[in-house]
Amino acid sequence: MISGYPVWVVLLIGAGVFCASFVDAIGGGGGIISVPVYLLAGLPVHNALATNKMSACLGTFASTFRYLKNGFVDWLLALPAVGFAVLGSYFGTRLQLMVDERYLKYMLLVVLPAVAFVMLRQKKFPEERGQIAPWVQRAVVWGAALVVGVYDGFYGPGTGTFLLLIYCNFAKMDLRTASGTVKVVNLSSNIGALATALFAGKVLVPIGLIAAVFSIAGHYLGAGMTIRNGAKVVRPVILAVLGLLAVKVILELLGV
Repeated sequence: MISGYPVWVVLLIGAGVFCASFVDAIGGGGGIISVPVYLLAGLPVHNALATNKMSACLGTFASTFRYLKNGFVDWLLALPAVGFAVLGSYFGTRLQLMVDERYLKYMLLVVLPAVAFVMLRQKKFPEERGQIAPWVQRAVVWGAALVVGVYDGFYGPGTGTFLLLIYCNFAKMDLRTASGTVKVVNLSSNIGALATALFAGKVLVPIGLIAAVFSIAGHYLGAGMTIRNGAKVVRPVILAVLGLLAVKVILELLGV
């Protein structure tokens, strides 16, 4: 038994987290897969969200490192965004801990239509940087880091996807640089949320550490695919994730 759960259940969580992390490294949204995996394993919602933060946080280090090694991070934009992301995730997590878990299960009912609409309109991701005033780009990147950081701390699934869409469409960043910058910002918001959840005692640490091994492997492989193939793989993967989320939400509405 690990934290009160059979070993085979923890290993199944690890397999699900590997798939989620692979997807997350490519286009974000891995939490859309990993959070349901924790819930299906029987973890209460607050513990599932908190433990997912541990595995996601440690796994994101791997993909972030790979983007850094290849020079796909705009540090002038990323460093201030880190501070905004940590601040937002702290307040988002504090808010989440005060909300009854049954409301958390339906959080994505509001989020899904908006993301699906934007993704279906997104014909392709930019391979080159667009024209934009530097101050506008900074405002978009830093403002998104704060707002999406709050969401990441409160719930989390889709955070990387939201940031990638905003950075490509509104901050006019090319896909690879946007992906690398998103990883740095997302990692920062994950750290802020994880620290808050740890202090609240909601993280099942042994399960989180085991899942983190699978998460690191998934993130490393997924980041390599994005760097090699760029926009060819990002849109299909994100659409597949949104489709899975739609099925999950419908099943919840039907009480299945």
